[in-house]
Amino acid sequence: MGELDSLQTDSISVLASLINKEAIANGDYEEAIRTVIETGVDMLMSFTSRVVLAIIVFCILKWVIKKLNKGLRKAMEKRNTEASLSSFLSSVVNITLNFLMIIIVVGILGIETSSFVALFASAGVAIGMALSGTLQNFAGGVMIMLFKPFKVGDFLDAQGVVGTVKEIQIFNTLIATTDNKVIIVPNGGLSTGIVTNYSKEKYRRVDFEFSIGYGDDYDKAKVVLQNLINADSRILQGGEVAEPFIALTKLNSSSVDIVVRVWVDAANYWGVYFDMNEAVYKEFSKQGLNIPYPQMDVHVHQA
Repeated sequence: MGELDSLQTDSISVLASLINKEAIANGDYEEAIRTVIETGVDMLMSFTSRVVLAIIVFCILKWVIKKLNKGLRKAMEKRNTEASLSSFLSSVVNITLNFLMIIIVVGILGIETSSFVALFASAGVAIGMALSGTLQNFAGGVMIMLFKPFKVGDFLDAQGVVGTVKEIQIFNTLIATTDNKVIIVPNGGLSTGIVTNYSKEKYRRVDFEFSIGYGDDYDKAKVVLQNLINADSRILQGGEVAEPFIALTKLNSSSVDIVVRVWVDAANYWGVYFDMNEAVYKEFSKQGLNIPYPQMDVHVHQA
């Protein structure tokens, strides 16, 4: 019984010593207990008030965040922001604001926020190192959506892939090739590598090189080519682009080469390219112009 009384006395002394050392020194344990109770009640009231304040602040900040997100979405709709970019930016802003709200509420509750932030930072670094390639593609997707070097429907030559952009995602871009294969290209390479966008400009120049044989009439060939150009309404002549260009470009080993350059709307590039090749092949034959093939003349001398 004496040991129990001693333990109780020690426990009270430990609790009271944190609050009222003078009462313990005078042996006034009743005062010490009363001080402990009063202090506990004060701490409880203080903590309760902090919790109530934290709840109020949480509700207010939640309302503010909701209004800010709504205002951001309306602002992007007015500016006709691309749907994927709008959704992405809204998510980023919402996550950032909610994180700041949690930091504020935790601070109101009296929890040390520096260690809390350090924990999140450490976790972020670890996740970033583990997902470095994915984050690079993510950042590339953001850059593509912000600066728009290409859009859905553009014809590209990028990362060894030639085709039409089918879909731009956060991490990857889907490109459909001319033989109807869909290739998934990471956005990291697309945002940092060389990309040839054939659809960026309104007009494109189509370059041809036709050959006639030595002895054929060059002037006649030039007239034939000009007539074929004039007959194709898709070929632009003057205005915003240069006039069609025809010139003798090379005296080759077995042919006389003629270069032809014309401008067309970007959408008509391949149609004009293929149709002109076919038309020249047929018309040269009709006009008695030979399209030569590589040949070698062999002269035999008898000894």
